[in-house]
This record gives sequence, structure tokens and C-alpha cells, in this order.
Amino acid sequence: MNRAAAIGPIDLAKIPHIEVGGAGPLTLAKADPVRFQAIMAAGAAHYGHRALRIGDWLSAQWLKAAANPYRSEIADIAAWGNTPGAYLLNLSYEWTCTTATAADTDGVGNRLLRTLDWPLDGLGRHVVVARMAGPAGAYENITWPGFTGVATAMAPGRFAAALNQPPMRRWSFSCWLDWAVNRTRLWRRRALPPVHLLRHVFDTCRTYAEAKQALMETPLAMPAFITLSGLEPGEGCVVERQEDRAHVRNAPASVANHWIAAAVPGRTRGVDSHGRHALMETLHNAPGDSFDWLQPPILNATTRLAVVANAAKGTLTVQGWEKDGPATQVFHGGK
Repeated sequence: MNRAAAIGPIDLAKIPHIEVGGAGPLTLAKADPVRFQAIMAAGAAHYGHRALRIGDWLSAQWLKAAANPYRSEIADIAAWGNTPGAYLLNLSYEWTCTTATAADTDGVGNRLLRTLDWPLDGLGRHVVVARMAGPAGAYENITWPGFTGVATAMAPGRFAAALNQPPMRRWSFSCWLDWAVNRTRLWRRRALPPVHLLRHVFDTCRTYAEAKQALMETPLAMPAFITLSGLEPGEGCVVERQEDRAHVRNAPASVANHWIAAAVPGRTRGVDSHGRHALMETLHNAPGDSFDWLQPPILNATTRLAVVANAAKGTLTVQGWEKDGPATQVFHGGK
């Protein structure tokens, strides 16, 4: 099957657009309990019930030790849902992504192109767009019921942004030993995880400049790549973050799941990270808000989400994907 050939069948489900405002993620979960339960079931199928329960306990302990500002939200969701997975899935950071920021081809603003890859079946089918709000204003969060962080979002008149995961740091000859070292380092950190930093940025930052400064300077619990897209055609960047250090590449720029600006030894993540990045570098001038740019290897069996966002125009295009092809109709939001 040519996965890119059938992007918009009308028999696919629509992506819900849910008004949450400042009420928080529990309100979103309660607004769509069917999708919430489906995501929890997908987590159980992927990790196993025993691993979810252990992961929940460890995650809750770390959130408490770090005095994480969103831990009470996760606790409320876990209590309401009464099923394992709320803690672990909120701190899971196993996706691989391809993202770019460049001037929109029509000359109005800057545009974010984004795919999120994660071999967790159901994420594409159950994606929602939640209109949330913080002190800095409203934003559209492309997310799932029960998730407290932000991985991809667009704030009309402010900025759009998305997270990618860097390679797992290499410390030794053994992947398992490297995993243990990295988890130990994380356990000792008391900073925000990347998804919570991006939530904080969308809640509190009123401008691209404020968001860029926060993404560069706020200590992180683990490394992250953040793509930020502003209002002017040249207002965009990729921030390659280590826990307490930042390297910035200005738009036009793309990122997959390997370091470019920093020399950090790591183990490859995802499907052909270098190939995805190389292809995305050629797609900055892809016309319009369609998904014509969605081609292999950017599009692959683990792709669960595709997004085009322009904060200057306030436009957002989203589609959910599963391993066998499109899982939702194309969502068109904004002006």
C-alpha cells in the first residue's frame, strides 16, 4: 500500500476539537473518556500491566521528589481514570519525530511542519485538538485525553512549537548499560521534563522572544530538541537542549532525532533519522497547508501524527496516522 496516497478518505473519523480553557487536562479526559480509556489500553498492550504499575509508582516518586508543578494534575487523572498508566504515559518520552521551521511559502508568517512517530498503536486514531488557555492566552494543543504536557501546539498570534527526542546518550559499549546510566542521571535531576517545559511556555510566554529565552535557559530533566515558529517569516529556530546548555539553529531549519549543532555521542533513534532530516531540508518550500510533503522516510510505519501550523495566520492542519495508513480525516482549524 502507498501510505501517502490516501490522505483524506471521508469515512475516517473526525479529530475532535475540544474547548478546555484553563480548566486543565482532567477536564479534557472527562470530556472524552472513550479516547482516554483507549489510550490507557494501548499503553497496557504496549508495555504490559505489570510494567505500567511499576512505571506509575516510579514516576510518581520522581514527580514528588522533583516537586513537579503538574504532579497533582496527573494524580487527579490517575484517580479519576482508576486504571494503571496515567503516570508512566505522562512521562514517557519514546517518540521519534521530524520537524521543520521556515517562512511560509505565501509570505505570511513562519510555518511549522511536524510528524510524531511512536510505535504505540492508537495514538493517531485517538488524537484530539484541545483549545487550552493560560495566563498568556489561548493555544491549540494537539494531544490525547489524559496527557498533561505539550508535545505539539500552536498559539494564534504568538508562536507554534514541537518537541523531538534526541538520541540516547552513549556512555559505554552496552545499550542496556547506557539506558541504566541515563535513567540514573534522570532520577537525580529535579528539573522539568521537556513536555512540561513546553506546557509552561505555552501557558506563560506572550511572545516568540519570551518563548525562545525560556526554552534556551530553563533547566531540563533530560535533553530535548524544540522547534519554535514565530510570527515573522524568519522568526523560527531549532533549540538543541542538553540539561543545562542550549545550541540554537535559526530558520530555515529542520531536526529529526540526531544532534546537529552539538557533538553529543548517542544511539540512533527511530527510522532513518539522517534520511528524515535530509528529506525535510528539501521540503521547506512545500506549498500550502496540505500534506503533500509527507513522504517516506518522514512517513513510516510508526508515524502517528502530521501537523502544519502557522501562528501568524492562526491556522492549523492535523491528521492522525496508524501503521496501515491515515487514521483520521484532516483537521483544519484557525482562521
